[in-house]
This record gives sequence, C-alpha cells and structure tokens, in this order.
Amino acid sequence: MRGLGTIVNVITVLAGTGVGVLLHGRMPERVRSTVLDGIGLIVLGVGIASFLETRNAVFPVVAIVAGGVLGELIRIEDRLEALGERLRRLVEAAASEPAIASYVERDPDELQIDREPGESRSFVDGFLLASLTFGIGAMMIVGSLQDGISGDSELLIVKATLDGLVSVPFAAVYGWGVGFSALSIAVLQGAITLLGATVGDSLLDDRMVAEIEATGGVMILGIGLRLLDLKKVKVGSFLPALAIAPVLVAVFAS
Repeated sequence: MRGLGTIVNVITVLAGTGVGVLLHGRMPERVRSTVLDGIGLIVLGVGIASFLETRNAVFPVVAIVAGGVLGELIRIEDRLEALGERLRRLVEAAASEPAIASYVERDPDELQIDREPGESRSFVDGFLLASLTFGIGAMMIVGSLQDGISGDSELLIVKATLDGLVSVPFAAVYGWGVGFSALSIAVLQGAITLLGATVGDSLLDDRMVAEIEATGGVMILGIGLRLLDLKKVKVGSFLPALAIAPVLVAVFAS
C-alpha cells in the first residue's frame, strides 16, 4: 500500500510525543537538560557519519552554500517558525473556551492565556527542531520514493521506529510542539511518495543518494549545535540544499 510508511511514521511520532509529554512534568529540569545534551551529542555523531558518505566534498559544500542563500532569500526558517507559532496559538485557543470565542475576533498577539515562562518558545522550538530532524536525510527521501514507486514501505517503517523513539525525549523537553512535526512528515513524505509514484524509479542514482546523505549530514550537525546551545544555526534555511545536491551530481558527475 503506497503511503503506508508515512502513515506509520505519523503514528509513531504522535505516540512518542504522548509518552514524552507524560514524562515532561515528572522530570526535573537538570535531568531534562542532561537528556537534551545527550540527544545533541548523538545528533552530532549522526551528522558526522552522514557527511562521511560523500564521494566528493565539493558537492555538499556547494549545495549548502547555494541552498543557504536561496533559503534565506525566501525566508524558510522564518516561515517555519511562524507556522509553529500559529499552531501554538490554535492549540491554546482550543484549550480554552473563552479563547476560542475571542480568537476569531481579536489579533492573535492580544490573546492572553496563562502559561509558564518559556512555554511558547518551547512549543515552537519543539515543532521546528523535530520537523527538521525527522525531515532531513536520505532515508526519508529514498524511503518515500520507494514507497511511491513500488509500495515498498520497509525503509520508512524503520525510519518511523527511530523517529518515534527520538520523539520521546524531544517531547519530554519541548512538549506538544514535537507532535505537530507529524504534520511536516505527512506533507513532505507524502509529496515525495506521490512524486515517486508519478516519475518512477529513474529519479535518483546511488551517487545522488550519497551526496544527499552528506548534505543532510551537514544540516544535522547544525541541529546538534542548536540542541547543545552552541550556535543557533538556521537549519531550515538550508533545506533547498537537499534538492540542489542531486542536481549538481547529475550535471557534473554523470
């Protein structure tokens, strides 16, 4: 069944988020901080391992630079953050009946709902970081294409299992925002699955996949740096690089 892998992925992320949110209130701040640091270190390791898949570092370097320029010009990161903020407001409005009534009548910036300091930022960060973590990498792209081309969802189900496990500690730190990354998964993987069903199996070769993996590895390093509070890398702005890398291979390495 085409699309099964994406459906399973959405379910595992939502389930993992539910478990993580249950742990959120029972986990002392120092434990949450240590867990987040651990995730950050693991993410850095994954990023380095992915980058080493390249056969020529020029391809990911050029893709990252060109993708970053394009991403900043169209403000991808800002738009993702704005989407996360919009989702947060909708959730808060749904959680309070008075807020529901006023939400359509007043500017969202005037909506006043009691919440803990930093809760707003945690929701947006959780949505953004989870969306980027689960949406970057050759496993997502190749798995979605395989699902669309032949209905083989095995690779996406492996990814879904990993994403579900990672969403537990993510949600324990960031809360419900992580669960809304399931929307990003549904849209992105669904679109690539549809592309695979339409175009067929001639879209990517092994060399292209390797350079996508390497380019995604650089972006994953950026996520690790953010998780460790070392540098707020605007990883979302580099998303076009994932499309640029295989194009460079097709032009210069065919």
